[in-house]
Amino acid sequence: MPRTALKVTLVTHTPDPEGTCALAARTCYSGQSMDALRERVAGADQSDFLRRVLASGHTSVLEHASFTFVVEGVSRSLLAQLTRHRIASFSVQSQRYVSMGKGFGYVIPPRIEALGPEAVAEFENEMAQMQKWYVNWQEKLGNGEGANEDARFVLPNACETHITLTMNVRELLHFFSLRCCSRAQWEIRALGAEMLRLCRQVSPTLFENAGPGCVRGACPEGAKSCGQAEAVRKKFRSL
Repeated sequence: MPRTALKVTLVTHTPDPEGTCALAARTCYSGQSMDALRERVAGADQSDFLRRVLASGHTSVLEHASFTFVVEGVSRSLLAQLTRHRIASFSVQSQRYVSMGKGFGYVIPPRIEALGPEAVAEFENEMAQMQKWYVNWQEKLGNGEGANEDARFVLPNACETHITLTMNVRELLHFFSLRCCSRAQWEIRALGAEMLRLCRQVSPTLFENAGPGCVRGACPEGAKSCGQAEAVRKKFRSL
């Protein structure tokens, strides 16, 4: 049963997301025909206009552009957090249809790894024991789909899963504001940072100020702030 590592791939996105969002915004403010607006937007730099739109809070136009990611090497624990973001689409590897009888990948929390080799070995032995329990129940239940769906109840939160997820730009900005914060759980924080890095490669203007709330101003966490706002800003400006 292998330990897994986070892998995030941006597999597709709206062609020219900045142009698409700019066209949507200009639709609201112009009396020109749509053909004229399309010509105005096509091939032109929309960065300054989009910055003004974002500064005004007119973020509904960002819903016209979306990004789709494939995520591997994450735990079912992360999945439970991720799916709380309801304005998104998720397709997840099924533990009902996919048998874990030959072993499952798993995520080891960094704090356990930091305890040293003995702690890691203990954790790995526990994963191996759960694998045995799983196979035992599969065999007792007769194997197949029905056995999988009940045997999976002994699998841990550490069990790896694969996810395809799609979010529009508006939801991505919301996701990054919450999940890139240092107070977010470590695994989903790492996922958020990698997704943001990939988004910026495609659309630097739309994601220019993306990240935790302190990137754009005062920390919104109040008394629960990490107290490292400047270091966090530096990290996300150079992401």
